[in-house]
Amino acid sequence: MTNLLQVFLLSVLQGITEFLPVSSSGHLILFAKYTSFPDQGLALDVAVHVGSILAVMIYFSEDIWQIIKGLFKTRFIPSFKNPGARLFWLITIGTFPIVIVGFALESTGMEWLRSSKIIGWTILGYGLLLYVADKIGMTIRKIDHLTALDAFLIGSAQCLALIPGTSRSGVTVTMARFLGMERREAAKFSMLLSIPAIIAAAVLVAHEMYQNGRLADIVTAIDGITYSFGASIIAIYIVMWWLKKSTFLPFVIYRIFLGGFLLLDSYGYLNKFLD
Repeated sequence: MTNLLQVFLLSVLQGITEFLPVSSSGHLILFAKYTSFPDQGLALDVAVHVGSILAVMIYFSEDIWQIIKGLFKTRFIPSFKNPGARLFWLITIGTFPIVIVGFALESTGMEWLRSSKIIGWTILGYGLLLYVADKIGMTIRKIDHLTALDAFLIGSAQCLALIPGTSRSGVTVTMARFLGMERREAAKFSMLLSIPAIIAAAVLVAHEMYQNGRLADIVTAIDGITYSFGASIIAIYIVMWWLKKSTFLPFVIYRIFLGGFLLLDSYGYLNKFLD
C-alpha cells in the first residue's frame, strides 16, 4: 500500500529527474530499494510521468497551439510545408517506433528489468554515450531542420528507454546531439516527443487498473500526477535555462558516480569495501 508521503516524495523525485538526462524511471525504482518504502509498482511510475507531461504541455503550449492550427489549416493531411503541421508529423514519426516495440514487449513483461544491476549498467553506459555525443556533435541544427529520417532515428533511440536507467530524455538527446542539434533544441524535441509516448502508456495502465477494480490505485495515481506536475514545471524552466550556455557534462558525471555505486553494490563489492 503506497502512503501519501511516499507518493509525494516519488512525485517530486520524478519531477526533478524527468527532464534531466539521468533516468527518472531508474530513480523511482532505486527509491524503493534504498528506502524503507515498498516498491510502488509500474502504475504509480506511469502516473507521476503523466504529471510531467502536463508540465511539458503547459511550458510548450504555444508550440502545441501552433500544431493544432497547422493541422486544421492542412486538414490533417500530412504536410511538411506548414510549421505546425510539420512538427506534428515529426513527433508522429518519432513516436511510431516505441509504439511498435512497446506493444511487442507488453506480453513478455518487463518487471525483470527493474534490477539495480541492469540500472547500474544502463545509467553508466548511456551516460558515457551522452558525453561522446555532446562532445563531438555539432550545434547547428534546430527542430526546423529535422527530416523525417532524423525524427525516426530519435524515436528509435527512445525505444531503448524502455530499459530502466537508460533515460528517455538522455537517449533521445544523445541521438539528437549525434545529428548535430543544438542542446536546447534537442531537449525541446525530446520533451515534445515524450507527450504521446507517456500518454499512451498511462492510458494502458489506467485501463488495466479500471478493469481489475483497483480504484484505490487510481486515486493514488491522481495524487502523484498533481505533485509531479508542480515539481516538473519548475524543473523544465531550470533545464532550459541551464542549456542556454552549458553542456550535459554535470549530468554525465552524476551518472558515472551513480552507475558505479550501483554496480559495486549489486555485485557485492560495496559491502566488502565497507567491511
